[in-house]
Amino acid sequence: MNKTLKLEKRVLKLIYLLCLLLFTNLGLLQKPFDTKALIIGVVLCIIIGFSHYLIRRFYPEGDKFLLIFSSILAVVGIAVLYRIDPSFALKQLVWAVLGIVAYITIVVAMPDLKSFAGYKKIYMILTLVLMPMGLIFGLVTGIRTNGAMNWVYLGPISFQPSEFGKIALVLYLASALIKYESKNVIKEDFKQLIEPALVVMFSLVCMVLQTDLGSTLIFFGISVTMLYIATSKKKYVFTCLGLSAVGALGAYGVFGHVQRRVMIWLDPWKYAHDEGYQIVQGLYAIASGGLRGVGLGKGYAPDLIFASESDFIFAVICEDFGMIFAVGLMIIYFLLFYRGIRNAFVTNDAFSQLVAVGFSTMIACQTLVIIGGIFTVIPLTGITLPLISYGGSSMLTMFFALGILQKISEA
Repeated sequence: MNKTLKLEKRVLKLIYLLCLLLFTNLGLLQKPFDTKALIIGVVLCIIIGFSHYLIRRFYPEGDKFLLIFSSILAVVGIAVLYRIDPSFALKQLVWAVLGIVAYITIVVAMPDLKSFAGYKKIYMILTLVLMPMGLIFGLVTGIRTNGAMNWVYLGPISFQPSEFGKIALVLYLASALIKYESKNVIKEDFKQLIEPALVVMFSLVCMVLQTDLGSTLIFFGISVTMLYIATSKKKYVFTCLGLSAVGALGAYGVFGHVQRRVMIWLDPWKYAHDEGYQIVQGLYAIASGGLRGVGLGKGYAPDLIFASESDFIFAVICEDFGMIFAVGLMIIYFLLFYRGIRNAFVTNDAFSQLVAVGFSTMIACQTLVIIGGIFTVIPLTGITLPLISYGGSSMLTMFFALGILQKISEA
């Protein structure tokens, strides 16, 4: 048994222990003991163990820590959701299982990723269709979700098109930028980037119009990172930053919702009883938890904070488990990002390298944007904390991205 496998098994045992302790604790919160909580914990242990066994048994060469780290985050998310509302946890468990199935299916059934580099037009069409879908649906139906037009409702089914649009955008940029060749003439050099630039600008405008500022920041972060990796030219990065600054000022001057977000961010305490209430209560929850937390199920954040199961679940974690535990989760996100970026170095295929960078950046940006908003480092944007917040669209897209990263590591 090699050292890596031994380490994987040790971490898996710790995950099982964490899972059983969390859900046993949740069961003890009820009188009589809530056996349903313990059953969910046992089911999670079985799913995680079996998934790791399948990947390790049939594809032993790849990076198994992607699945391990994502499993830790999913376990914590489902446990916290059960503490908030058991119905959320049951639904999230179903989405997590579907996500892991998609993850394994990608690794088992997908051929070598380099064969997908030639489908640039398909990725572009998917991006151009998915990005404005929420906006069009919102304008036609008049339906807004928490003030944003980023959801589509089809009978009992609802989803965020922009979540799937992130996947399409990364694949499109990877397939478009692999053809970039440095030219001595600036005009010829820039001509290669016009089409990707227009697609990205279209995506960003759609997100701003939908009032989905979180996705705007994520898409921008992904695009600039992939551009720099593909071209190695800082001038393009600074050009993008300059244009984004102009665009941000323009959006601030035109859109009232952008002005409100910035206004609340600059002084949330001034608006603590109305528009800033959510942020202020989140800060109170974080302060209440201190370093070690008040204990699972003993905090008040879920009763006081709107969208505590999605946008503000990290504040609930800080209150119940404490800042030490919360920092530990942030370290796991960093390790997940690191393992993803690491995969770009194990393959010689340029398309796979850019995809690895794009998906890793997607995970990092989404984590930093939502946590930064909760701590008022940046204006609050309503997005999910990857693999922890409640949401099927987010869970599926994250596991899809991780499945691609796993496939790249098997190369």
